[in-house]
Amino acid sequence: MTRYPKNTVATTIIYITSPNRLMENQRTLLYITFFFFIFLLWQAWQQDYGPQPVAETPANGEQSAAGAQAVDDGGLMTPEAVPAADSTLPTVQRAEAERQTINVVTDLYRLEIDTRGGAINKLFLRDYPKDSEHPDQKVQMFTEKESKFHVAQSGLLSSSSVAPDNKAIYSADKTEYRMGEGEEELQVTLHWQDQGVNVSKIFTFKRDSYVIDVKHQVKPSSDWSGAQFRQLVRAEDDERESQFIYTYTGGVVYNKELNYDKVSFSDMKEDNLKLDMSGGWVAMIQHYFLAAWIPDQQEENLAYSLHPSDNRFILGLRSPAQTVKAGEEGVFHSRLVVGPKLQDRLETIAPGLELTVDYGMLTILAKPLFWLLEMYHKLFNNWGWAIIFLTLSVKLVFYKLSETSYRSMAKMRKVAPRLQTLKERYGDDRQRMSQAMMQMYKEEKINPLGGCLPILVQIPVFIALYWVLLESVEMRNAPFALWITNLSEKDPYYVLPIIMGISMFVQQKLNPAPIDPMQAKLFQIMPVMFTVFFLWFPSGLVLYWVVNNLLSIAQQWVITKRIEAAS
Repeated sequence: MTRYPKNTVATTIIYITSPNRLMENQRTLLYITFFFFIFLLWQAWQQDYGPQPVAETPANGEQSAAGAQAVDDGGLMTPEAVPAADSTLPTVQRAEAERQTINVVTDLYRLEIDTRGGAINKLFLRDYPKDSEHPDQKVQMFTEKESKFHVAQSGLLSSSSVAPDNKAIYSADKTEYRMGEGEEELQVTLHWQDQGVNVSKIFTFKRDSYVIDVKHQVKPSSDWSGAQFRQLVRAEDDERESQFIYTYTGGVVYNKELNYDKVSFSDMKEDNLKLDMSGGWVAMIQHYFLAAWIPDQQEENLAYSLHPSDNRFILGLRSPAQTVKAGEEGVFHSRLVVGPKLQDRLETIAPGLELTVDYGMLTILAKPLFWLLEMYHKLFNNWGWAIIFLTLSVKLVFYKLSETSYRSMAKMRKVAPRLQTLKERYGDDRQRMSQAMMQMYKEEKINPLGGCLPILVQIPVFIALYWVLLESVEMRNAPFALWITNLSEKDPYYVLPIIMGISMFVQQKLNPAPIDPMQAKLFQIMPVMFTVFFLWFPSGLVLYWVVNNLLSIAQQWVITKRIEAAS
């Protein structure tokens, strides 16, 4: 670490933090602050999407064995993620030819259940098109496609008896199920039997619900002991809806003690999660959508993760062992949530599930902003107009703060010619220049911090609003007006980004010109840089910036004219 003489450090600090220096560089501070947030977003993007070290592939399934051992407890082990033939499981060998696919259609889902393990291997969201240009192609949450592998598995494990794990073959009464008109509920029942142990696996779908009830009923002919596992198996998919916007894709674990904790794919590569917890849930989330296993909230579970191969990641829950007496019935129950991250629904499903709409550290500000956005949407039935009036509301709340800032800038613009004269008079003599500037500020009653601090106070609110617009699935494929048919995609004709760039240029003209020539050149190219940067941003976000800039210009222009007229 380089050390400087004490007096040099003190002189530097005094110079940088002196009021006149702050006033001179207030816009520089604002831009630095903005780019600091951009840097944080980029850093997070690199962490989750940047180049990762290539994990070595263990030979002959060594990783799977190690992963199973990591969650071993009382002789019960989590099954491997990818089913494979196993000579120690004669039931699987015997029934392989009987493997079937069960097709299920409800009001919200179109899905396939594999009779091998009773896993949901395919699932489409019928109300959510893949994009606005292909309304007939629906968002696919679960798939066995190698690069996008994502399935939901559940089953039973026993250390002393037989149990239907994720390789067991179930039978079904039929292969087609459809929720009919007027039906509020649809049940799909699978059956498994071996060595006197009878298991029914029941999927219950309810109308207008993204919650799938999953129940295992065990009826043994002799005493049986076993546990339930539920897990999500996923590949690390690099494809995103926008290559220019960072959103988290990966695992999440929640309980009251731990609260909301991300378990990224890189975390799973480094170490297997092993966490005892009461209630809570585990989920795999992505931009706008999630899949989550939710146990009964009074149940104790082991949350675990595994990384059995290069591009397979497992996040799951395993219940304690339960003993079922001969002739009696044991029930294992869980809920599987698969669908959009609709906050009002998630809050009613399980504690903390609404946190998957990830606003980060600014959640405390973002939630009321989203509530207000929803209120405006109910009023106008248009998310574009809701964004406009939300932006207007935020500007009204901060009107006085903005007014203070703009008054300070207007006064600075008024004395800009005198500042230039002082610079020409004193040249490089910064001490005398500083003294002269301080005297002038005193005479003109200019607060050097007046233009900077009010805007800095508003930055957290603006960043929170940014995340609200970015994370809300309600914006997805939502039309506004004219050529803006999808607020979650870029402006197809780049009209909004260009208007935003022009508005930035106008704002600069209302501000005092920098004395430093280098700063002046930098500010001249800033509107161009930001215009290019926003070309690929979702049009809903750009709409917010455009409206905010136009309102700021109007307010600043009025205040500037008043100051100039009073002089």
